[in-house]
Amino acid sequence: MLLALLPVAGLLAFTAFSALAQWDEARTLERFHSAIDVSFATTEVSDAVARERIDAVRARLRPDTATLAERSASRRATDRALDDAVEQADSRRRAAPGSRPDSPPGSRPEDRTAEELDAVSRRLSAVRVRAGLGALSARAIAQRYQDIEDTLLDTAADLETGRPTRAAGRAADAHLAILEAVEAAERERVELAVLLDTPTGHRPAAGRWSALEEAHLREFRQIASDRLRAALYQAQFARSGRAVRAVRALLADPEPPTARWPSYGGWLADSTARIDALRAVQARAARDLADTAAADLADARTRAARDLTVSLAVLTAVALLALALGRSITRPLQEVTAGARALSAGDLSFAIRYAGHDELGDVADTFRELRLMTERLAAEIRSMNSAVDDNRLEHRVDVTGFDGTWAQLLGGMNATMASFAAAQGRRRKAERELEDIFHLSLDLLCILGVDGTFRRVNPAFERTLGHPRDTLLARPPLDLVHAEDRETTRAAMERLAGGSEPVEFENRFLRPDGTECWLQWSARPVPEEGLVYAVARDVTERRRAAREQSALRRVATRVARGEPPERVFGAVAREVEELLGAEVAAVLRHESDGALTVLGTAHGTGREGEAAAREVIRTRAPARVGRSVGAPIVVDGRLWGVVVADARQEPAAEPEAFAASAVPAASRLADFTELIAAAIANADSRAQLSASRARVVAAGDDSRRRIERDLHDGVQQRLVALQLDLRLAESLVTDASSELGRQLAHVGKGLEDASHDLLQVARGIHPAILSKGGLGPALRSLARRCAVPVELDLRLPARRLPERVEVAAYYVVSECLTNAVKHAHARVVTVDAHARDGVMELTVRDDGGGGAEPGRGSGLIGLVDRVEAIGGRLDLHSPPGEGTVLRIRAPLDGPPPHG
Repeated sequence: MLLALLPVAGLLAFTAFSALAQWDEARTLERFHSAIDVSFATTEVSDAVARERIDAVRARLRPDTATLAERSASRRATDRALDDAVEQADSRRRAAPGSRPDSPPGSRPEDRTAEELDAVSRRLSAVRVRAGLGALSARAIAQRYQDIEDTLLDTAADLETGRPTRAAGRAADAHLAILEAVEAAERERVELAVLLDTPTGHRPAAGRWSALEEAHLREFRQIASDRLRAALYQAQFARSGRAVRAVRALLADPEPPTARWPSYGGWLADSTARIDALRAVQARAARDLADTAAADLADARTRAARDLTVSLAVLTAVALLALALGRSITRPLQEVTAGARALSAGDLSFAIRYAGHDELGDVADTFRELRLMTERLAAEIRSMNSAVDDNRLEHRVDVTGFDGTWAQLLGGMNATMASFAAAQGRRRKAERELEDIFHLSLDLLCILGVDGTFRRVNPAFERTLGHPRDTLLARPPLDLVHAEDRETTRAAMERLAGGSEPVEFENRFLRPDGTECWLQWSARPVPEEGLVYAVARDVTERRRAAREQSALRRVATRVARGEPPERVFGAVAREVEELLGAEVAAVLRHESDGALTVLGTAHGTGREGEAAAREVIRTRAPARVGRSVGAPIVVDGRLWGVVVADARQEPAAEPEAFAASAVPAASRLADFTELIAAAIANADSRAQLSASRARVVAAGDDSRRRIERDLHDGVQQRLVALQLDLRLAESLVTDASSELGRQLAHVGKGLEDASHDLLQVARGIHPAILSKGGLGPALRSLARRCAVPVELDLRLPARRLPERVEVAAYYVVSECLTNAVKHAHARVVTVDAHARDGVMELTVRDDGGGGAEPGRGSGLIGLVDRVEAIGGRLDLHSPPGEGTVLRIRAPLDGPPPHG
C-alpha cells in the first residue's frame, strides 16, 4: 500500500512543478510587457529628439521667426515626452512583478531607464544652450543630437532584450529594425539639408545613411509580418519615397547634372513625408509587439491556472487516499514509533499490542524480540556495574545465549573489565609510589585550597620550618610568612585562585625560634577541584651563599685594584657585619708586644670582640667566646691579626644567632681573612717594589753625579792644563804666521772645542747647576738653551727641595723641551712649577702637533718610572693636533708608606 503512494506523490510533484514553471513564465512575461511599455515611451522621446534635431539645424542654417518658433515647439514636445517617459519608467519599476521599493537600482533595464533619461535631459540642455549661443555649427548640432539618439535607441534595445517567447522576440526585432531605419533616414535628411544649403559646388557623397537604412529595412522585411511588409512597400513607393530615391540616385552619380538638384525646401518636404510614412510603419510594429506580448502573457496565465487546478485536484486525491489508508497504516506505525522511542529512552515496559500478518505486523514482532534481548543485555550490564561498585574486578559477563553484535559487545565489556582491573592495579601501585615520594621528598610538597589554607603537607615542611604538622594545617600560611613578603604572597594566591598558569615566587617563612627560611615556590591551580598543588624548595643556604660570594667578590675587587690595606680592612668589617648580622665587626692587628690594634671597624670601637681575639691568638684557629667569634689572619706563615664579629643578642642554647645553622660563623670568616692576607701581601710587595725602583733611580743619579764630578775634576782639569801649556808654547814662537805657529793655533782651537764638548756631556750626565743652584736656576738654564721660546712660572720655596724631586723635575722638563723641538715642532712652551701642602706640581705645555704616547720611544716611559719611583704620578694629555700637556705630582716628604 505504501508503494501505491509513490506514483501519486510523483504526479503531485510534477503538476506542482509545472504550475510553478508556468507561473514563473507569466511573471517573466509581465516584466517584459512592462519593459516594452517603457521602451515605447523611450521611442517617443527618440522621435521627439529627431524632430528637434531637424528644427535646430534649420534654425541654425536659415534662422527666421518661423524656424525659431518651430524649434521652440519641438523642444517643448521633447520635454513633455521626456517627462512622460521618466514618470512611466518610475511607475513601471515600482509596479513591476517581484519588485520592491527598497530593491537596489539598476537590477533590471527598466530600473536604469529613469537615470538614463535624466542624463539625456541634461545633455539636451547643454546642446540647446550652446546652439542658442551660436557656438555650434549645423553639422556639430546634428552630431550632438545624433549621440543623444544613439543613447535612446540603445536604451530601447536594452528594454526589449528580455524576450520570453519566440513570437515576442521576432516582434521586438522587427520593431528595433524599423527604429534604426527611421533614425538612418533622419540622419540622411539632416545631412542633405546642410549639403543643399551650401553654395553650388562640389558636394560630397551622403549615401552611407541610405545604405544603413536599406540594411535595417531588409532585416525588417525578413522578420516582419505580411501586413507590416505591405505597409512598408506602400511607404517606399509613395511619391515622397520616389522623390527621395531620385535624390539618392543623383548622389550616386559621379557627375550629376546641376539643374536636377532638389531645392532645400523641396528636400525637407519630401524627406519629412517619407519619414512620417516610415514612422507609421514603426507605430504598427510597436502595436504588433504589444499585442504579441499581451497574447503571450494571457496564454501563460491560462496555462498557470490550468496547472494549478490540476495540482489542487491531485492534492485533494492524495489527501483522500491518505485518510483512507490512515486507519490501516498510520495507527500501527505510530504505535511502533512510540515503542521505538520508549526503547531508545530506556523504557523497557512499553508493549506493542498490534498483531497482524502484513509488513507492520512483522515489524511489531521484531520489535518485541528486540525488547527482550535488550532486557537481557541490561541485566548483564547491571551485574557488571554492581561488580565494579563492589570492587569485584574478577567478574565477567556470560556471553552464552548471545550472538553476533551482542556477543561482541559483551565480549568487549569483559575485555574492558580486565583492562580496568589492570589499570586499577597500576593506579594503586602509582599511588603508593607517589605517597612514598611525597613523604621522602626533601622538597616541601603541599596541597592548598583556593582560600590559601594548607590541606596537606609532607614531612619536609616540619623538618624545614620546624612547625608541627597540626600547626601548619590549623593556621593560615600567611601568619607564618614574613611581614615584608605577605603582600606578594597574597597576590600570588589571588592569581592562583583566578586560574592562572603555574605561578613562581619566593617568600620568607618564620621558624619557631624567629629565624627566617627562604622558600622558592612553584604552584599550579586545579580550578575544577578548588585546589592548588605547590612545591617549595629551601633556598636559604643558597641565598646566604650568594650574599657571601657577593661580599667576597666586592672585597676581592678592592684587593685586585690594589687599594690601600686600611680601606680593605674597613670594607671587610662592613661586609662581615652585614653578612653575619653582627652588631660589631672589626679587623685587629696583633703587635709583637701582644697588643691589639684596630685597623678597620663597623659600628663600634672594635674592642667588643677582644676576648674572642685573644682566644684566636692563643689557639691560632677560629674560636667563639660568648657572643663573639673570630678567625686568624695568617701572612707568610705567621699570625698577623684577627677578624672578630659580635652578635646583636645572646646566642641560643645551641647555635649562633647570626650564622647559618650548617656552617659555623668562625669558619666563614676564614674566607675574609684570606683576602686580608692577600691585601697585606700585595701592599708589602708594592712597597718593596716602589723602594727597589727608588733605589735603582737613586743609584743611577749617584752614578751620574760621580761621573760628572770625575769628568770635571779629572779630564776637564787636564784639558785646561794642556791649554795653558799650549799657550806657553805659542808665546815662544817668534813668527805666528809660520807653519809651526799655525799648527799650534789649530791644536789650541781643538783643545778648546774638546773642553767645551766635554762640558756639555758633563751637563747632560748630571747638571752641575742643579747641584749648586737648585731647581729654579737649572730650569732657567734649560729655557735659555732651548731652541723655542719658553715661558716660566716658578713658585718654589726659598729653601731647596729634596734632591730626588729636583732631579726628577729637571729631567722631566729637559725631556719635554727636547720632544717639543724635535718631534712636536712647537712654537712656544710653558713651564709651571709650584710647591704647596707638601706636594710639588709641575706642568709643561706646548702648542705642537700632539700625539705623544709613552710607549712610542719618546723617552716618556723613563720619565714615568722616575716620577713613580719618588712616589709621584705623571699624567699625559696629547691629542693629535692639539698640543701636549704633561703634569706631575710628587710628594716632598718621600713616597707614601704602604703598610
